Amino acid sequence: MNETLSKWTTGRTAQDAVARARRWARLALVLVLGCAAVVAVGAGSGGWVVLLTGLAGLALAGAGVWWMLAHRGGARILGGVLAVTSPVGVLALYATSGLWVVAVGALALWGAALASARQSLRSLRRPKGTHGRRVPPPQRPVLIMNVRSGGGKVEKHGLAERAEALGARVVLLGDGDGWTDPVAEARKAVAEGADLLGVAGGDGTQALVAAVAAEHDLPFMVIAAGTRNHFAMDLGLDRTDPALSLDALTHGVELRVDLGDVDGRAFVNTVSFGAYAEIVQNPEYRDAKAATALEHLPDLLQGGAGPGLDVRADDTRIHAPQAVLVSNNAYARADPLGGGRRPRLDTGLLGVIGVRVEGAAQAAELALLGERASGITTFTSPRVVVEADRDRIPVAVDGEALELPTPVVCTVRPSVLRVRVPRHRPGAAYAPPTVDWRRIVRLALGHPDPRTIKDAYDV
Repeated sequence: MNETLSKWTTGRTAQDAVARARRWARLALVLVLGCAAVVAVGAGSGGWVVLLTGLAGLALAGAGVWWMLAHRGGARILGGVLAVTSPVGVLALYATSGLWVVAVGALALWGAALASARQSLRSLRRPKGTHGRRVPPPQRPVLIMNVRSGGGKVEKHGLAERAEALGARVVLLGDGDGWTDPVAEARKAVAEGADLLGVAGGDGTQALVAAVAAEHDLPFMVIAAGTRNHFAMDLGLDRTDPALSLDALTHGVELRVDLGDVDGRAFVNTVSFGAYAEIVQNPEYRDAKAATALEHLPDLLQGGAGPGLDVRADDTRIHAPQAVLVSNNAYARADPLGGGRRPRLDTGLLGVIGVRVEGAAQAAELALLGERASGITTFTSPRVVVEADRDRIPVAVDGEALELPTPVVCTVRPSVLRVRVPRHRPGAAYAPPTVDWRRIVRLALGHPDPRTIKDAYDV
């Protein structure tokens, strides 16, 4: 009877989710029609020219960014001027033509339409990975803390003292002239009977110790004491106060998440190839990121430097991309720099984003269409192979600069990592999905596609 009730409840939940999604989809279409009506009525015949000129200005700004990044000297200066002055010129055009009210109204309606469409898609998926099973506190936890990470967050927040007060043994890395290998310390802790491994540090250190925890099927604990803490963010941890992560020692729940693998090395976030991987190899990058990138990007973007890459996975292939990002689970939106968010960490799939922009025209298209531009390729796969015209290529693994022999093989190990997190935590911030308007139209008309049904019943 309980099984029947569970199936009935699941079915009702799915039906409710589809009904909510349909209502949001219909609202999105109404707002799109309202946006078109505002433009048509407010602009008039001559106003359309002004509005189209505004789109051209946006495209010109995108082309300016390309010239600024892909060239040096006068072309770079011209590109920077275009990137700044084009949007300003569009605003001035709208103000002087009297169409600024129309433009503001249309943008507001379009923004509301996008928000409604995303809410429609969000309504279909019940969050997974945000709640785990309750577990008793560990008896012999060992926490490895990098005192240099995040500008000294370990010392600043008194993490070592707080952890020891909760019964954990703390191993400090970088506390002195030398450097201790976090993998060696993790293996030593396991040999001495640790029943939980944790890390306060950056994502690179997190990945190394996480691999040891997964190997021995031990719980792993993340303390957000790094600089960016992408893994902690997607786990829903509070990045503003790393000490709150220690609540997992006393009031914890356990999540099962995936772990990425690149040629035998674990990663929790991303593996980057191409332009970014080349740039981070430079010793001066850490102290002068922007200047180093501007110095090397022209050669990398125009094919004068860097290896020629080919990416293949299943039936998908990307030829000669300038940058490739392989992530442990897909990002909600295509962001080649990995600055987005992953709504799931347990899909058993890698996310792939490939970028190839060959000139100002494609850069303008990218400015207008974003991730739907022809220069952006995205897909998911459990296995990704990156080939090159060199024996070894630069690779950035969770931000760490490495060189690996080709071909480089990336895979994912589904649900091998037992992550211990606090029972009460902020939760991962909502990552808005890419809006697929064809899907929105089908939803609004009451004809959801098979993927919609799968999402709704995926509980």
